[in-house]
Amino acid sequence: MSIVDTRTPDPKRLIPGATGDWEIIIGLEVHAQVISKSKLFSGAPTNFGAEPNANVSLVDAAMPGMLPVINEECVKQAIRTGLGLKAEINLKSVFDRKNYFYPDLPQGYQISQFKQPIVGEGKVVVSVGPDRQGNFEDIEIGIERLHLEQDAGKSMHDQHPTMSYVDLNRSGVALMEIVSKPDMRSADEAKAYVTKLRSIMRYLGTCDGNMDEGSLRADVNVSVRKPGGDFGTRCEMKNINSIRFIGQAIDYEARRQIAILEDGGTIAQETRLFDPAKGETRSMRSKEEAHDYRYFPDPDLLPLEFDQAYVDALAVDLPELPDEIKKRLVAELGLSAYDASIIVSDKAIADFFWQVAAGRDGKAAANWVINDLLGALNRTGKTIEETPVSAAQLGAVIDLIKDGTISGKIAKDLFEIVWNEGGDPKELVESRGLKQVTDTGAIEKAVDEVIAANPDKVEQARAKPTLAGWFVGQVMKATGGKANPQAVNALVKAKLGVE
Repeated sequence: MSIVDTRTPDPKRLIPGATGDWEIIIGLEVHAQVISKSKLFSGAPTNFGAEPNANVSLVDAAMPGMLPVINEECVKQAIRTGLGLKAEINLKSVFDRKNYFYPDLPQGYQISQFKQPIVGEGKVVVSVGPDRQGNFEDIEIGIERLHLEQDAGKSMHDQHPTMSYVDLNRSGVALMEIVSKPDMRSADEAKAYVTKLRSIMRYLGTCDGNMDEGSLRADVNVSVRKPGGDFGTRCEMKNINSIRFIGQAIDYEARRQIAILEDGGTIAQETRLFDPAKGETRSMRSKEEAHDYRYFPDPDLLPLEFDQAYVDALAVDLPELPDEIKKRLVAELGLSAYDASIIVSDKAIADFFWQVAAGRDGKAAANWVINDLLGALNRTGKTIEETPVSAAQLGAVIDLIKDGTISGKIAKDLFEIVWNEGGDPKELVESRGLKQVTDTGAIEKAVDEVIAANPDKVEQARAKPTLAGWFVGQVMKATGGKANPQAVNALVKAKLGVE
């Protein structure tokens, strides 16, 4: 990992200690499983949830005489990801053997890339916030490299009282290891970075980002130093598979290191594990360096070479990515940067929004998607894919407001009905008598009754015109929220003689 310091200390992100402020230095190595039907060097399937050792070829099991053959789709996916990260694509790269010995690594080495990766330096812009003023800060995080490598299998220690079992279904699955520069200075920045990285890959279709299935996980490197000083000794926390846990691990580890240093101790460079149940890290082993792995070019694989035309052909078919969509939402639909950020945060949400917004007011569509739909999904623990209200149904609710059939208040009630019971919004309005009252005679009668029943309030409103809103609220209540709010407001002001 690069040791070039690209950021100056930010007072907002310093941690107070007994001997003064401290700065956290964070770098991440994100392992993203490539979306492909077969593994990196074999034709074995990659489907999640298969029976143990069902997705294992002779190559994955490292049987004698078996030779790896590169999967071109995995190469394409790595290039697409590199392009999405605004990174340099290396037209020649080399696969190396990384030697280490674990029971779930049948070959006794991992085929990876070391000095010549497929993707070089790139960048990701993350938004951190909001702060107390509601503002977001854009921060550029450098990408050191992206390289392809094969995953190891999985050891299971809880299946037998005296033995461990090994499942090789993941052995040989293609991974993209995305190595950041040590540019992050807080847990919030690290969480925003992983969130953005996952979002980009989901838009590209190169990794599904399902951390609970292990298809995205991170090794987190943390060190602390006095602001502006030399880099401290870093510790690496392995295989964290939750964005929330990444934040917790960073906060704990930073404070652990600060406490040791302020007590006069030194930090041992080591690999640690994060225990989510206890919210703490614990030592796993001393940290390996590159020479410990005895890298050398894999003799069974030729250098990977392609030309610029190959890269350009892939670039042409790339989808629009979150940053570009966000700019378009702000510029073309007039959305706030905050609302646009929420919409583009997940491809499924963005796709849903575009369906709702088609031919409609973008701001109205955004308000309903963000405040009502996503709010209801969050409260019930559902994802956008599980929404009981379709884009067509939500769009129909917005249409009924626009054409005056229902008021905004009735629309909220209608949304709840559709959420709980389903059905066509237009037909529900007809069958349940939810139409907005637009008959000025009926509205005027309700206004007169409210004014007659509250003579003391009338005088107060004439002295203080803003109190006319109280009368509007009473009329709306009396009409069950069905009266046209604009008509009610106009009649109340006219009857009270206020502007």
